[in-house]
Amino acid sequence: MFFSPMPKRRPQLQISERRALLAAGDLLAVCASVIIALMVWTIVDQRRTFTLEFVLSQSIWFIALGGMWLLLASANDFYELRIAAKRVRTVRRLLLITAQTWVVYIIVFFVSPPGALPRLFIVYYGIASLILIGVWRLSRPFLLGWTSEPRRALIIGTDWGASALITAAHNYAGDEYDLRGIIGDADKVGTLIEGVPVLGTGADLMNFVHRDQISELIVTTTDRLSGDLFTGVMDAYEQGITILPMPILYERITGRVPVEHVNDNWAVVFLPVSNRDGVINPYPFLKRLIDVGIALVGLLLFALMLPFLALLIQFDSRGGIFYTQNRMGRNGSIFRVYKLRSMVQDAEAESGAQFSHKGDPRVTRFGRIMRKTRLDELPQLLNVLRGEMSFVGPRPERPEHVTRLTEKIPFYRTRMIVRPGLTGWAQVQYNYGSTDEDAMIKLQYDLYYIRHQSLLLDLNIMIRTVGKVVSLSGV
Repeated sequence: MFFSPMPKRRPQLQISERRALLAAGDLLAVCASVIIALMVWTIVDQRRTFTLEFVLSQSIWFIALGGMWLLLASANDFYELRIAAKRVRTVRRLLLITAQTWVVYIIVFFVSPPGALPRLFIVYYGIASLILIGVWRLSRPFLLGWTSEPRRALIIGTDWGASALITAAHNYAGDEYDLRGIIGDADKVGTLIEGVPVLGTGADLMNFVHRDQISELIVTTTDRLSGDLFTGVMDAYEQGITILPMPILYERITGRVPVEHVNDNWAVVFLPVSNRDGVINPYPFLKRLIDVGIALVGLLLFALMLPFLALLIQFDSRGGIFYTQNRMGRNGSIFRVYKLRSMVQDAEAESGAQFSHKGDPRVTRFGRIMRKTRLDELPQLLNVLRGEMSFVGPRPERPEHVTRLTEKIPFYRTRMIVRPGLTGWAQVQYNYGSTDEDAMIKLQYDLYYIRHQSLLLDLNIMIRTVGKVVSLSGV
């Protein structure tokens, strides 16, 4: 079938491109803020002169503050479109990141030798970056007109995938997607799915692509495309339209794998996004090296704290100091996990294995404090040192729960192909869950982590974990 050339469309950036543009603008603002801070520093301290040579001698600040910004911004979801699309949320996160930068600098300042760091430099930088990044982001958020246009898309398919994708785009993608309609079977034309109309069939696809200047087709039913739908999709592909499977887009905008929606498409559930065929992958070695280092330092600090914690546990309720429990680890292996006791003695003697929940009466008074600060998890550093756990990974689950959830949730055992962790992507992205439905959502986050494992993601999770601990968000 022949189609006339499509009319010229205004560029519509993909999600990854929008995030990259946000980060590039932020880094330019950070560099400009460093220059401004150096200039103010020379004005206040007249022993220094603001020259090119002076700026070059202080170039380490461009690297250090640029790197710190990217880490803290990522850890605070500053590149998530649902945050970037809202001005109030953007301002709140920007203030939070600026405060975190000051806190980090103050800590480093006090542990550094006297005179090693400038005293008020970070204040000048913080104020300048707050203003410049704020202007950049609140310009919504781009200064180049065409790049702010939502990405126009059509959904191909009318099944559960269409409904899930529309809901996810509304909740997580802000105003970055303009879903113009759905293309499906003839008997569905004229109906609505989550407020989006079913416009026509595959035979009508190219008419709507031309009319609405579509940039992307989101295919939700790759294994059940009818002949006319398949032909329409191929015609659009030949015209340069991006074709994207629903699970991939869902993962990009939510940070979760839609495990309940992938059916037999197992490749998008747990296969890594980046395969290193024939190349040595240093990640497992470096991850284990970091685990051992953190475990050794953490156990030393825990040993210093243990006498005080033991006294408080004993004073609060009768019973032992430690609590052990069987957990299922990598490849289904069973190991004993160690925790400080935060519940009454023999808490499950009558009820058997069950999830803890908010306001659980079995938790002691001091146990609530330990859970909020995650102090009860510190003995698990011994599991990390022994190689049964990692610092970052899916949380290990009890065998009783694994057996039940494996029967209810597709691909549940997939989370056990990696070493479990003290903290994980699900823990920093989702509140404490106590139901099987919560377990499904946490599995989606765990599988995202498995597919995207990297040292940068691990560092991101560690930073977010610190934020969770400081905010006392445990249960």
